[in-house]
Amino acid sequence: MKYIDEFQDPALARRLLDDIAGTVTRPWSVMEVCGGQTHSIIRHGIDQLLPGNIELIHGPGCPVCVTPLEVIDKALEIASRPGVVFCSFGDMLRVPGSGRDLFRVKSDGGDVRVVYSPLDALRIAQRTPDRQVVFFGVGFETTAPAIAMAAHQAKRLEVRNFSLLVSHVRVPPAIEAIMRSPDCRVQAFLAAGHVCSVMGTLEYPALADTHKVPIVVTGFEPLDILEGIRRAVRQLERGEHRVENAYPRAVRPQGNPVALSVLREVFTTTDRAWRGIGTIPGSGWRLTDAYRDYDAEHRFEVADVATAEPAVCRSGEVLQGLVKPHECAAFGTACTPRTPLGATMVSSEGACAAYYLYRRLATPRTEETASVD
Repeated sequence: MKYIDEFQDPALARRLLDDIAGTVTRPWSVMEVCGGQTHSIIRHGIDQLLPGNIELIHGPGCPVCVTPLEVIDKALEIASRPGVVFCSFGDMLRVPGSGRDLFRVKSDGGDVRVVYSPLDALRIAQRTPDRQVVFFGVGFETTAPAIAMAAHQAKRLEVRNFSLLVSHVRVPPAIEAIMRSPDCRVQAFLAAGHVCSVMGTLEYPALADTHKVPIVVTGFEPLDILEGIRRAVRQLERGEHRVENAYPRAVRPQGNPVALSVLREVFTTTDRAWRGIGTIPGSGWRLTDAYRDYDAEHRFEVADVATAEPAVCRSGEVLQGLVKPHECAAFGTACTPRTPLGATMVSSEGACAAYYLYRRLATPRTEETASVD
C-alpha cells in the first residue's frame, strides 16, 4: 500500500538507526508534539531502538487530552438538557468530567450521538428543526477547517438550530509555553505533519530562532519518525536550530490556502486553558463575532461551571513531558481505559493509553528485545 509498507521497511529503519547512532555523541532530549506520533513510537518500540542517550519526551499533542475540564463539564451540561441533540467525535465520549462522561449522559437519557464529520451534525439539524443540535468542536489545527466549514454552511443555509461548542487549540503557542517553562528539558521538536499540512511551516522559524531549538516537521510512520529524529539529532550535534520539512509529500510552507481562508472567516485566536497545563495566551480559537449566534456557550449560557480534577491523576505532568505514564501511581490500577481518571488514558492519541495498550510498563531497554515492528 502506497506510503504505508514502504515507510515501515525494517532494513531502511536499521539504516536510519545506524546513522543516528553514528551521529550522536552526547545526551539529547527530543519532544514529539503529536499524540499520533507518540502511539507510533510506542507501538513500534522506536524509543527502545534508539541509542540510550537519546530520550523522546511525549508532548501535549493529544487534543482530547488537553481539552480543559471546564469545557468537558459544559458539554455535559448542554448534552443533559431536554430538546438537545449533542454530537461529537467518538473519542470524546469517555473523557471524564468532574463526575461523569458523555456515555453516562447518554445512558441517563440524553441524546448523544457519534458523528464522523461536523457536517453530519449539520444535516441532523436540518432534518430535526424542532431540536437544538450541538457539535463538540475539539482538536488542533487539523480538524478546525472542517468545523469552520460546518459553521460557514450553517450560516449560508440559515440553519438556526445548529451551534458549536468550540475548544480548538494551536500548536505553536504550546511550543512557546513549553520552552518558557522553568522545568523544560526539550532540546528539539518533532512537529506534527498533519497540522503543518493545514497551517504550513511559516510560524515555526521564529520559535526555532528565539529558543535556539531545531524543529523538524515529521510524519507518522516509523521511517518518518526516525528520519525526523535523525535530522533533529544532526542539527543538535552541529549546534544548529532550523526548521526542516521531513514530510514534503504532505506539507508545503504556505499550508492549505483553502483551509486557511475558511479558518480566518470563522475563527479568531483567543487565550485557551489546556487541561493539566493551564492557560496559554493566544493558543486557541473561538468563533468570531460574525458567528456568535452559532456559539453554544452563548446560546446555552454555560459560562460559569465549577470543576475539580482528581488529585491522584498526573496527566498534566504527562502532557508536559515531565513524567512518563508508568510513573503515575494510578497507572494501570485505579486508572485504566475502562476506568480513566484523565483524558490521556482515554484518547486514541493519549500517551497513557499508548503505554497501557502496548504494555509499556517501565520495560528496560535491552539489545535482545530491540526489534523493528
